[in-house]
Amino acid sequence: MKKLERILHVEDADDIRKIVEVILVRMGNYTVLQCASGQEAEEKAAGFAPDLILLDVIMPGQDGPETLKGLRAQDGLRDTPVVFMTAKVQPGEIEMLKGLGAIDVLAKPFDPASLCGQIEAIWAKAGNTG
Repeated sequence: MKKLERILHVEDADDIRKIVEVILVRMGNYTVLQCASGQEAEEKAAGFAPDLILLDVIMPGQDGPETLKGLRAQDGLRDTPVVFMTAKVQPGEIEMLKGLGAIDVLAKPFDPASLCGQIEAIWAKAGNTG
């Protein structure tokens, strides 16, 4: 089983990126690469080789589902687990996002104190440990 160490976080909102980075790096001891757009994520993801991708759904230009499609087309990222983060968490929307290949969906706003635990639980549920 693979240990979760490297997380790619794709989020257009500066404040959310900063909060998530502090939580994941300081509380979770993860190595984190942050991207402000889907295009940036597609350019940098393969070189970073993330274990997990946290992906915002609604972003200007290229949205989360489009970004996921682009990431999946790259060697080395086809099977990387993806978790969408979105304020749109109606059951139909969650099912649609999972249908695109996400292993789970986290609601925004999220509780900073429980974010690492949520990510670890999703990682374990997906058949990984660490």
